[in-house]
Amino acid sequence: MKEKSVPQNNLAIFQGKTIRKLMHNKEWYFSVTDVVHALTDSVNARDYWSKMKIREEKESTIQLSTICLQLKLKSSDGKNYATDCANTEGIFRIIQSIPSPKAEPFKLWFAKLAQERVQEIADPELATKRTRELYKAKGYSDDWIEKRMRGIAIREELTGEWGNRGAQNEKDYAILTAEISKATFGMTPSEYKNHKGLKRENLRDHMNDLELIFNMLGEAATTEITRTRDAKGIPEMSDSAKSGGQVAGNARIELESKTGKKVVTKDNYLSITQKVSKRQKKL
Repeated sequence: MKEKSVPQNNLAIFQGKTIRKLMHNKEWYFSVTDVVHALTDSVNARDYWSKMKIREEKESTIQLSTICLQLKLKSSDGKNYATDCANTEGIFRIIQSIPSPKAEPFKLWFAKLAQERVQEIADPELATKRTRELYKAKGYSDDWIEKRMRGIAIREELTGEWGNRGAQNEKDYAILTAEISKATFGMTPSEYKNHKGLKRENLRDHMNDLELIFNMLGEAATTEITRTRDAKGIPEMSDSAKSGGQVAGNARIELESKTGKKVVTKDNYLSITQKVSKRQKKL
């Protein structure tokens, strides 16, 4: 099966600076402009990176762009754009071209991330443990973390089915996910994020308990329906996604009729996550 980027948006934190990263071909790729910004505090990291490539080619005849891949990462406007990304080895080479006293601790930080990834491949439970610790550090409750972790497992099972049955790229996953979301909550993920006042943040990280539960139900139902129908290809899987979402959507509507309360809210967890982020920046 063709290797693909995992359809997820992740942020790494280095001394209070966010570095966007994406799993591609079983290794992390990092946003080059985010790295440049973290090391230089440049007002325009994109322009700095552009000039740096020109300077490096003149001085050493090395084209830094050749060690990068164009991968889609979420920008501040909430949309995904093709972005220069490099793996750990590539980032190390790029850092060598940046005259900054911050470079050495940055190299050590990236080496640690690479080591953790190798460990997680050998022992997947480590990845789960680190994810739990990350959510705990962000201020989430133990009960919420349990639901979120269960949701991650259900999501991985679903995307695995989609990958085996014909989903090939981020757009395919986004189309199928949108079908589930529309049928479950009455809105697409992007509409949902706008409803909650989110931008670059992960939508699921800002769902309350009930939202997480219905999201899990929609995805688990979709997995089961996809297997039962033996759906293959995007059109067939899209129909299954819609059916799975309807299972959760009907349950949501039934609950709302019994309680008189809406499941989907504008509430988010920005207040607790931003508070933790501010504390980290002061350290």
